[in-house]
Amino acid sequence: MKTTISDEEFYAGLQRLPKPKYPFPNSIHHDFQLQREEYYDWIDREYIFHSKEAREKHKQHNLTDIAARGCPFLKNLAELRPLAIYAADGAMMDDYFDRCSYDEMKDIATHIMTLLTDDDPDEPANNDIFHRFWILRQSAIACEMPERLYKKFLKSLHEVLIGYADERVYYRSNTIPPLPVYLLIREATSGAKPFCQYVAMQKDYRQLPDSILEHLHIQRLHTICALMIGIHNDIISLPKELHREEDTMNLVKVLQQEHKTSIKEAYMMALEVHDNYLKEFLVLQEHLPSFGQWQEMTRNYVQDLGIMVAGVYAWHTNDTSRYVNGGYVEGEFNSKQ
Repeated sequence: MKTTISDEEFYAGLQRLPKPKYPFPNSIHHDFQLQREEYYDWIDREYIFHSKEAREKHKQHNLTDIAARGCPFLKNLAELRPLAIYAADGAMMDDYFDRCSYDEMKDIATHIMTLLTDDDPDEPANNDIFHRFWILRQSAIACEMPERLYKKFLKSLHEVLIGYADERVYYRSNTIPPLPVYLLIREATSGAKPFCQYVAMQKDYRQLPDSILEHLHIQRLHTICALMIGIHNDIISLPKELHREEDTMNLVKVLQQEHKTSIKEAYMMALEVHDNYLKEFLVLQEHLPSFGQWQEMTRNYVQDLGIMVAGVYAWHTNDTSRYVNGGYVEGEFNSKQ
């Protein structure tokens, strides 16, 4: 991509195309500003492996707002903190390791999981991305996250990290994946599955038994949430990804390749795919299985999954710094492979 490009070139008419819409309420956690202040502080103290320019851009992105908007009903800052750490550090890690290899990303994922599972209980000596994930575990313990919910959260987080590794194969080869492969990887790399698990930390949902939280009906709703978030991210980030080689994991690019069509036609196809998932979500929401005494709580939990999706999208639409012309952070990791 050219170092300097006009806004007209960057957006190429895409701004006027229709955008996703959700029928769910939009809210934000009452402690979002306090969480932002923590976020600015840890960037200054612990992200010194990033360039000054990258750190200042990350501050502008307010990545912890993704958690504050996705789970606005958490009781306090302590409960918000683990999700905010995951959201912000996951995004910044994805930026930093943008051009690493599959093997390097697998090694990074393995190291992170040893810290999150306490297989490696020692606090990392350096202020780096690994130290941040060690802090995530300490924050989950501090807010008394139930062990069974933490394990579900970790399982889905591990899938995100594996997805990050899998997509590197396509990035490094500058190859657009076929649609079935894209959908599998994007379900993971949207980063939404851990959010779906964390929704159960709100209100009284931690009371919901595993037989409900792991029910196929609920799991399908989680998958749909992940794909809607992945696709709406693709739609918003498309101008950036059209101007960077190796940004191949985007549904619009996938559909353009599969259907040999224009970018704008592929964009409309991608929006239709998104909207079909939204329709499926609403049908499944309306036709929940019989969950007995848990019926009303499950219905509310599913509604809050929708609010989570709308909240993440609201972060995208309120953010004016991450996916705009020149606003994104380039990968700074020095790959050895």
